[in-house]
Amino acid sequence: MAVKKKNKSAEADFPFYIKRFWQIFGIGVGIVVLIFLLASWGVLGHMPSFNDLENPESNLATEIISSDGETIGKFYNENRSSITYEELPKHLVDALVATEDERFYEHSGIDGRGTLRAATSFGASGGASTLSQQLAKQLFHGEGSKNIVMRLFQKVKEWIIAIRLERQYTKNEIIAMYFNVYDFNNYAVGIRSAAKTYFNKSPKELTIDESAMLVGMFKNSSLYNPIRNAQGVKNRRNVVLQQMEKSDIITEVQREKLSALPITLDFKLQTHKEGIATYFREYLREFMKGWVRENKKPDGSDYDIYRDGLKIYTTIDSRMQQYAEEAVYAHLANLQEEFFDQAKTNKNAPFIKISETETESLMNRARKNSERYRIMKAEGKDDAAIMKSFTVKSKMRVFSWKGERDTIMTPNDSIRYYKHFLQSGVMSMDPETGYVKAWVGGINYKHFQYDHVNQGARQVGSTFKPFVYATAIEQQGYSPCDSIIDSPFTIPKGRHHVTESWTPRNSNSEYRGMVTLKKALALSINTVSAKLIDRVGPEAVIELTKKLGVKSEIPAQPSIALGAVEITVHDMVAAYATFANQGIYIKPEVITKIEDKNGNILYQTMPESHDVLNKDIAYAVVKLLEGVTETGSGLRLRTQGGGYGYNRVTGYPYALTNPIAGKTGTTQNQSDGWFMGMVPNLVTGVWVGNEDRSAHFKSITFGQGATMALPIWGMYMKKCYADKTLTVSKEDFKRPANLAIKVDCWVPKVKDSTTVDSEQNTDEFDL
Repeated sequence: MAVKKKNKSAEADFPFYIKRFWQIFGIGVGIVVLIFLLASWGVLGHMPSFNDLENPESNLATEIISSDGETIGKFYNENRSSITYEELPKHLVDALVATEDERFYEHSGIDGRGTLRAATSFGASGGASTLSQQLAKQLFHGEGSKNIVMRLFQKVKEWIIAIRLERQYTKNEIIAMYFNVYDFNNYAVGIRSAAKTYFNKSPKELTIDESAMLVGMFKNSSLYNPIRNAQGVKNRRNVVLQQMEKSDIITEVQREKLSALPITLDFKLQTHKEGIATYFREYLREFMKGWVRENKKPDGSDYDIYRDGLKIYTTIDSRMQQYAEEAVYAHLANLQEEFFDQAKTNKNAPFIKISETETESLMNRARKNSERYRIMKAEGKDDAAIMKSFTVKSKMRVFSWKGERDTIMTPNDSIRYYKHFLQSGVMSMDPETGYVKAWVGGINYKHFQYDHVNQGARQVGSTFKPFVYATAIEQQGYSPCDSIIDSPFTIPKGRHHVTESWTPRNSNSEYRGMVTLKKALALSINTVSAKLIDRVGPEAVIELTKKLGVKSEIPAQPSIALGAVEITVHDMVAAYATFANQGIYIKPEVITKIEDKNGNILYQTMPESHDVLNKDIAYAVVKLLEGVTETGSGLRLRTQGGGYGYNRVTGYPYALTNPIAGKTGTTQNQSDGWFMGMVPNLVTGVWVGNEDRSAHFKSITFGQGATMALPIWGMYMKKCYADKTLTVSKEDFKRPANLAIKVDCWVPKVKDSTTVDSEQNTDEFDL
């Protein structure tokens, strides 16, 4: 009977337990619902609004795009560039889904099966975050909290945001956003930047194994960093390949073959100081600072070039830019060896013939312009302490043409070491459009940040003489074939503002008698230039240079005829381009248009031009300049060697046979070497010299423009002509119809280039 009573009691209590269970269950569900409601209302922390979901905030890098469609640089806080789903290769998408969210196309933001599996196994069987949840975390959440309760609240928010994202965007858009926001390390945010950084490719060009490596990095890009953990990255890549096989994306045979491949990178770190066209990109940054001040968003706020994902379409051709940089590197790496060799016998190297006082003044100026001085001054150090620090040896990494090297030296020694280096400025431009095709402001932006294309005006030497000849042709009616006497000549005191009588001389003190203007310019005869400027007046020459776009202040003195004038490479190229463009000046342009991140055009370039000379005069100047490469210092461009027989520096095989107009230039003490070279659709200016005018070659053999600058032009053009995808002209310059100026002169046959070059050793030198 007792047993029966007990059973009756248990039977009576059963409904109570059932009721209590459902009460607890209901309370639990209610709490969960309440948590979700509180989260969705923003009580548990900020939740993105509809507008936030529609326009998720992200730091989109501004892309700098070349005329041939290559991204040559970016401005960014985060190196992130957006990409559309259509730009992603299928195997990359398949690898992501197979590895991170196999049921991505089946769920609506939350994978119930995966969540249940993760809960029952306490995470041992893997996490349950879908791609949508992971995207929600990266866009609106950030790093997960270490606190279990807070992390639970965060997880709830991720679920809600994931569901909202699924309602707001298509699956393909979510995939694209996921690829766009992830930080792949090494300044690469987003798949476009990652593909460029690690493989120097666009995403569409990625192979299956490369795609698998990048997808593998989603697990932890810091841990699976291919630069620091190659074996770990390979192992992780192979896990991705296994998942792709499991999902029938690749076969077992493919997986085995791909898994055996090594990790092969083409690593290109994309920083502001690395990569192609660094000096140009810095010039563009300064331009954009002014542009954003003058061009506002529709709401009146400023554009942010580091966050707003602008696209700047430039005139730079990435191929020509690369060839120009390669030419500078190839020539100056060789010429620098000669400079260092000559400096070994100079106790005050790299300075030539200056006093200790002048040397100390140069060094002190460099010290005060240094980063070390700026930082120590900001810390409140006095000058004595700062200057003493320049005498203390320390470890440092310095530039060399064979790569950076670690060394120990004093800051004073490093300053003097860097002053040894020859610098260069190169700009190449289409004379008909004004589009700048290449811009090389120096030899290495990381170590030498002064731009010698647009910032640095240097004396131009004989490259100024064509402006004098052009003025004489326009004003006096001369032709290239007219004759003039090369003889001693003096401009007396008082004429043309001369304070003392001026008697220019040819550097070898020899005179040729009667010569044509074409020969006089080809041989850069100083007395002829002086006679011409005496006849037209310095003011007329200055007026012409202003029309040609030269912005430098030029003194109204006859000595400017020999190039005692400081002008930038940028302005010299624009001026010479006017001759190639039949007398029409075109302002150099570097941008064609600017778009916002949605492709809306914000700015388009309007070409600026004006007439300077009539076609006949411009063509006559071109024919004068052709004489330089026919019988003058530019003749070596036609030969199979440098003309000096010194192979390490000048023995480059140009052998160019097409029409070329050009002019070399050398300044006093060989401080500056120039070459201005033109073909019908490309004008290129090259300057070479040291940072300080007191640092230079001892002799004109190596210090003249024909040796310092011309080889860069020759190698650059050879590379351009070898690239069949480019259309650099080999044709004659366009001859005006009914040409009224005689330009076809009788030219004596030159025996060989060595004779002309030896003669030019002295005549190119402007005193």
